[in-house]
Amino acid sequence: MIKISELKTGQGNIDVKGVVKEMGEERTFNKYGRQLSVTNAVLEDESGSIKLTLWNDDARRIKQGDEIEITNGYVNEFQGEKQLTSGKFGKIKKISESDSNSDEDAVQGSEAVSKESSDEDESADEEKIEEEEF
Repeated sequence: MIKISELKTGQGNIDVKGVVKEMGEERTFNKYGRQLSVTNAVLEDESGSIKLTLWNDDARRIKQGDEIEITNGYVNEFQGEKQLTSGKFGKIKKISESDSNSDEDAVQGSEAVSKESSDEDESADEEKIEEEEF
């Protein structure tokens, strides 16, 4: 595991753990004929914090206060600010949930943790959008 304070722009294959301290509003839009959603959040560990970009299912299942682990993440930069994302090949796993999440969220979260994205076209579209807009 790497500490958030050690992350550098352009760095890939990142394994990091932290708590989601802030969640922005989910935004949905149509791109390449698909309905996509994205939410910006802030991930924090004992060393610092970084903006976290959550796409589609992750944007809905991750909540403020959740402790998460990102495997094979990627750091990019948008408007001079470092951003962390699970990227095309990464995964986000909930370690623990905030106390404010309902039982329904817990069930959905546990199902989503084990779900792997097999739709490479969607992942490729997300990556393109990330580079263009975020």
